[in-house]
Amino acid sequence: MKKPNVEEVLQQGIHGALETKPDERRKFLGTLRERAILALKKNQVTEATIYPQVEREMKKNPQVNLYLNGNIEYAALSKYVKLAAKHNIEHKIVTNKEHDTEIGLLLAMDHAIDKEEIYITQKEISQPEPQKGKGLFAKLFKR
Repeated sequence: MKKPNVEEVLQQGIHGALETKPDERRKFLGTLRERAILALKKNQVTEATIYPQVEREMKKNPQVNLYLNGNIEYAALSKYVKLAAKHNIEHKIVTNKEHDTEIGLLLAMDHAIDKEEIYITQKEISQPEPQKGKGLFAKLFKR
């Protein structure tokens, strides 16, 4: 392993440690593409309701991390912050003034998983769970 020279040490002192794939990290809210499970674009995050796919992945992968784009108003992010808290998922709001990515939300692991398709293009329609004892027959035939 090569020993760093004085110039490299000074540069790291000024700018911080060298980062692998800095462009990729800027695009993927501080993490790497190979770690991503699911991504939503900014306009999807600002929709009124959450994407059911996000909650399903949180339930399926309790060790996942949630990354949110800090360039989006907090009012739009808060529903996902609450969802993360409900499922005990770590979350980070990442703000990069120099580079604004189109990604609004990212669920990622802390290790590579290399999932081929991470972008959610369509919101699933969540079916409401049937409520027992509240239907027409339950009213007609009280026990």
